[in-house]
Amino acid sequence: MGLRLPVVALWCSATTSFSIERWSFDALEAAGLRNKVKVMISGAPVTQIYAEQIGADGYGPDASSAVRLAKSLMGAR
Repeated sequence: MGLRLPVVALWCSATTSFSIERWSFDALEAAGLRNKVKVMISGAPVTQIYAEQIGADGYGPDASSAVRLAKSLMGAR
């Protein structure tokens, strides 16, 4: 079946919540969990470039692509 890593999915509805997403990454790092989970991000103001800038493992521009991304990040087939 293969290894399945946990996925943390962040969704942003406005640019004002960008600071919360950065805080989430900092909190995962501080807890020693960042290298144990995959983090994906989505939402109206989010772009692939922003996802890369904050260190996300993936970006889903819409719901169906986010589901495919989550499965891919978990190692599901």
